[in-house]
Amino acid sequence: MMYSDKVIEHFTNPRNVGEIEDASGVGEVGNMKCGDIMKMYLKIDDATNMIEDVTFKTFGCGAAIATSSMSTEMIKGKTISEALELTNRAIADALDGLPPVKMHCSVLAEEALKAALLDYQKKSGKNLGLNEEDFEDWDEE
Repeated sequence: MMYSDKVIEHFTNPRNVGEIEDASGVGEVGNMKCGDIMKMYLKIDDATNMIEDVTFKTFGCGAAIATSSMSTEMIKGKTISEALELTNRAIADALDGLPPVKMHCSVLAEEALKAALLDYQKKSGKNLGLNEEDFEDWDEE
């Protein structure tokens, strides 16, 4: 299986690894088929809706770690609205592509972000337009 240099770089030197103790939102998702589990932590400024900090902890393959790392880089410093626009395809493209059998990893990264934002929505009372049903039958692109 061939991985791009960016995938290898984000796997061997992942960015933003860890936990945020007082996270504004935490999302955890997993894929039963491959065993990957991703947990994303967000620190959001309530006044500006800016994602001040984002970290992750991932148990999984190299592609799962790379997509987690890249997704945090892509949303750090962005607004919630901008983060909600992030797609699994954009994550894969930012890594210069993923093998087809590993695209589910980029889906998990997108889903972990949305799960963390859903948790923030519940905690803050802000309506971000996310629902629990958004996570049923997640469609891999």
